Amino acid sequence: MVTLNIKYLGEKNCSLVHEPSGASIMTDAPKDNHGKGESFSATDLFAASLVSCMLLTMAIKGEPLGYDFEGCYGKVIKEMASDPRKIKKLTVELHLKKNLNPEQKNFLENTAFGCPVKLSLHPDIIIASTFIYDLD
Repeated sequence: MVTLNIKYLGEKNCSLVHEPSGASIMTDAPKDNHGKGESFSATDLFAASLVSCMLLTMAIKGEPLGYDFEGCYGKVIKEMASDPRKIKKLTVELHLKKNLNPEQKNFLENTAFGCPVKLSLHPDIIIASTFIYDLD
């Protein structure tokens, strides 16, 4: 169990503190939702957590098998729905090492889809994932 402390600072800003480490980040409401868009929004962090979780889970499961993840990266495009305002679609692109055979690629892709964040998402959220094996 991990405790996260969140404080509303006014002007649509929050401070978030990870209690075990003391690390902190700020959130700001997006410009299209009464904020200034000066930092991550809560839904931006939600989207980023999916890609981070996919990469970390692949590394946790793959590194003991000899897979190298250093330099691998991803990006996510978040699409919102309105009425009610919620995340509609996350388009994920992951860039991985190109020296993997089809069996290894299948293992990593299944591992990514089994990450805790992905398993916690509501089924109404559309997840479109692309794995690109282009890194040396």
